[in-house]
Amino acid sequence: MWCGILGNRIIGPVFFDGNLTGQAYLRFLQEDVGPLLEDIPLEIRRNMWLQHDGAPAHYSRSVREWLQQRFPRRWIGRGDRHTPVPWPARSPDLTPMDFFLWGYIKELVYRTPSQSVDDLKRRIVSACQSITPAMLQAVHESTMKRAEMCDKVNGQHFEHLL
Repeated sequence: MWCGILGNRIIGPVFFDGNLTGQAYLRFLQEDVGPLLEDIPLEIRRNMWLQHDGAPAHYSRSVREWLQQRFPRRWIGRGDRHTPVPWPARSPDLTPMDFFLWGYIKELVYRTPSQSVDDLKRRIVSACQSITPAMLQAVHESTMKRAEMCDKVNGQHFEHLL
């Protein structure tokens, strides 16, 4: 599953069949990201950033090349020389995807055991649809607090101080 946050809205979710490979992820980026962003103003699309974790499919050479063409110097990935903006492994959970979205979705989706893959997908879609612009505004404010706190404690653990 892929999902994103852009401003005050959730983009997706998009479900993948089978294992996620570099080629499947590249195909998703090439064929699905554009339509997902069609109703986003052009100026926002021109300036938006894309962040990936260190998953092998997100980091294949073909994906990195596509990202560099489509989001030149505006993508964040594995913390090494191949990424324009490195995000170190085991770094603090400063991104809304990490500290909010995945936990929120899991909390709603796994309250009770799902009955099938289709039931699981319906629950995920429902959880994403339940996220309001006001919730995302609060998440963005929390992002700033988290970044400030991380800076204040020199990159050490800070979640217990929030």
